[in-house]
Amino acid sequence: MESNNIFTGKTVEEAVESGLISLGVTRDEAEITIIDEGKKGIFGLGGTKAKVKGEKRATDGERAAKFIDGLFEILKINAFSEIVSDGEKVEINVQTANSHQVIGHHGEVLDAIQTIAGAVANIGNEQYKKVVVDCENYRESRCKTLTALAEKLAKKAVEKGRKYKLEPMNPYERRIIHSALVDHPDVTTKSEGKEPARFVVIIPKNLKPFEKRDRRNDRNDRGGRGGKFNRDRRNND
Repeated sequence: MESNNIFTGKTVEEAVESGLISLGVTRDEAEITIIDEGKKGIFGLGGTKAKVKGEKRATDGERAAKFIDGLFEILKINAFSEIVSDGEKVEINVQTANSHQVIGHHGEVLDAIQTIAGAVANIGNEQYKKVVVDCENYRESRCKTLTALAEKLAKKAVEKGRKYKLEPMNPYERRIIHSALVDHPDVTTKSEGKEPARFVVIIPKNLKPFEKRDRRNDRNDRGGRGGKFNRDRRNND
């Protein structure tokens, strides 16, 4: 073996085999680049050896982590990633002195990093592998916050007999709300709206029917056609 993981042999196959043994990997675990196929020469003279470059193939998690670190460098964020697990599911944790830069409002930045890192990790994969990127245990903390919110609003929905709409959330956070209330005896949940403004609605089973208000009273409440409300509007417009 030469420098920079360059391997030689009488043939390409022999050079590749030499590289695999030296790297301690199988053919599927290596990335091989043929540099020179070599020449046999005449009567055993003037020939050249085959030359290949061999490297251990990066795992899905390693590709994702390398991408994340490169992204931090471009964005000038003082942070680095560490692989927690790299099997059927890839888990990456981000270490940083400024977690807000990495997490963002309600995890928006962290979610964006996770989405792109997932795409990078799954390049060439036949089956999609889940990738989770976390920072300072934000995922678990956010899950607890949303679960508590779901239970609180479910209680209010039952007490008042009315629906409660939550703020728009990403699919991951909506699933947390649905899961938190899936076995609740008195409410059901459903998602409404279109991405990225899709939201969860908590519906009590004792939902009160819609009550129409008396139009005359409604107009009087708003000042009517000639009431003070409209006079004020003309003055303020």
